Amino acid sequence: MGYQSTARNRTKTSKVVNVYDPNQAWIDQEPHWELIECLLTGTYGIRKEGRKYLPQEPREQDDAYQNRLLRSTLQPFYVRLERLLAGMLTRKPVKLNDISDGIREDLFDVDRQGNDLNTWVYETARKAIRYGHVGVLVDAPSDGNGRPYWCAYTPRDILGWRTEVQDGKPRLIQLRLKEQVTEPDGEYGEKTVNQVRVLTPGYYELFRQDEKKDYTLFEEGKTSLSEIPFSVVYSNRVNYLQSKPPMEDIGELNIKAYQVQSDLDNILHVAAVPMLAIFGFPQSAEEITAGPNEALALPEGASAQYIEPGGASFNALFQRLDQIEKQINELGLARVLGQKLSAETAESKRIDRSQGDSTMMVIAQNMQDMIDNCLRFHADYLGDASPGSALINRDFMGSRMDPGEIKGLLELYLAGTITQSTLLAQLEAGEVLGDDFDLEEELEATAAGGLQE
Repeated sequence: MGYQSTARNRTKTSKVVNVYDPNQAWIDQEPHWELIECLLTGTYGIRKEGRKYLPQEPREQDDAYQNRLLRSTLQPFYVRLERLLAGMLTRKPVKLNDISDGIREDLFDVDRQGNDLNTWVYETARKAIRYGHVGVLVDAPSDGNGRPYWCAYTPRDILGWRTEVQDGKPRLIQLRLKEQVTEPDGEYGEKTVNQVRVLTPGYYELFRQDEKKDYTLFEEGKTSLSEIPFSVVYSNRVNYLQSKPPMEDIGELNIKAYQVQSDLDNILHVAAVPMLAIFGFPQSAEEITAGPNEALALPEGASAQYIEPGGASFNALFQRLDQIEKQINELGLARVLGQKLSAETAESKRIDRSQGDSTMMVIAQNMQDMIDNCLRFHADYLGDASPGSALINRDFMGSRMDPGEIKGLLELYLAGTITQSTLLAQLEAGEVLGDDFDLEEELEATAAGGLQE
């Protein structure tokens, strides 16, 4: 099973092709990625962008601007929120049902990079939240020796695709993916080589970039699958393999905070130090100095005083920063989760959870469907008849049941008002039972005559 490879090196005779050129949908989406990707680089990365995100004032000298740029720092509002939301989605481990032992074992290193399924889902969720969608390819070694593994591709790496409608649904018939491979270079060195993977149902091609920057056919072969093993997770879908970053507006606010912080730091640097002003001092007088343990001898009629700006301008900038941060906090969960990041009562959280999780629910459902598809592809490669299914966490905020609530449930159960199944389900939802708890196994064990090891 797996690949039925007919791979062969074709670099010497292959024709140059434009396989690297992205399609129009990629071009239309690309401007929306730049800001988000820059925010991920932090202060160092955004400084390299210079005037793109920190404009130079009309009369500001180049040296003064460079000094201001070096003093400017980026607060990681966007990055923190992205991590928070992905963490909410993966707060509980992915549950796997009816899965074979062989596939379950593979998922402990699902990407052959040392990441288990839960860690991989967290990173994939971050990419989906960041870009608006992410694609996942279930691949296998081209020599047919080795198990399948899962690879996540951001929209930047998905260069082009073609679909056809079958049974009222779009079917992927061609896919181009941008990749990089590392190869030995000399005795100790390494070099990175760009390549493009072209997939069609049951077939693959690899095009590599040569020293002339041209792409030629490097490898090709057949696969044992009749479809392209590729699935997509959306967080803000526009069309097939098209989306917009759901938190693009938060990225813009993060840039605004960066600019306001730069203005504030510059004012504090330049204007916050009091300046000694001397009035009525003759121009012919020698240069004077002032400092600790020093005194000024002034001519008759002259005076001296320290001049410093009032705090109104500083306070205005501090208030503007605080306002932007509050906007980010409100938009963050209000846009993606339907809740605010500010502190709330447990009751208000329960109310909000029932009506405000729509966007995160969409991401969770898409993630679950993607995992189910990948399990099926994985099983097809192996010839395994038990791909199983996955269950993604939907309780994003979490609310551990207090002792009073647990006691109330037990009293209802002992009184015969609720069943054992309801009792265990509520305790599981209230995070009283561990993540490894399996409701069906517990009920089967008790029905068989008691709990079993």
